[in-house]
Amino acid sequence: MGDLLFVTGGSRSGKSEFAEALARGQAAPVIYVATLEARDEEMLARVDRHATRRPEAWHTLEAPATLALAVLAAPRGECLLVDSLSGWVANRLLALGEQPTAAAVAALEAALLAEAGAIVARAAERAAPTIVVSDEVGSGLVPEYALGRTYRDLLGSVNQALSRAATHAWLVVAGRALALPPP
Repeated sequence: MGDLLFVTGGSRSGKSEFAEALARGQAAPVIYVATLEARDEEMLARVDRHATRRPEAWHTLEAPATLALAVLAAPRGECLLVDSLSGWVANRLLALGEQPTAAAVAALEAALLAEAGAIVARAAERAAPTIVVSDEVGSGLVPEYALGRTYRDLLGSVNQALSRAATHAWLVVAGRALALPPP
C-alpha cells in the first residue's frame, strides 16, 4: 500500500524544496510530475529554477491538464512527486475563459474532485509514495476578482480532498515544515 504525502504552504514558503527532500529520501526512482504552464518569461524562469534543483536521475513528466491520467499511468514502483495541484487547478480553470459560468465552474469542481479521488485511490495501490504539493490559498486576503475567488475555492476543495486522504501532511511556513495531525 502506497503512502500519500501532502505538502502545502504559501508562495515561496519552501514547500517544493521540502517535497523534493522527501522524494530524495525514497529508495525508489522518482518521477517529477510538473503541472505549471510557463505562460510568460517570469514563469519560464521559475520552471527553470525548479528543474535545476532536481537530480538528473529524476524523470520529468509534464501534465498541466491531465494530472489524474499521469498518476494512473505512472509505474507503481516509482515515487511520484506532483508539483503542484495549484498549477493543475489553475490550468483547468483558465481553460474555461476569464468569466466562466456558474454551471461551468460547478462542472469543473465535480471533475476536479473526481480526479482527485482517482489520484487518492491510485496512490493507495502504488508500491512507492505519491508526494503532492499545493499552495495554501485560504490564509490570505479574499481575491478582489471573481476568477481569483473561484480559483481559491476550487483549489481549497481539492486541497481538502487530498489532505484528508493523505497518510502524512505538512504545512510549510518560512522554510519550516509543520506536521499536520490526521483528520
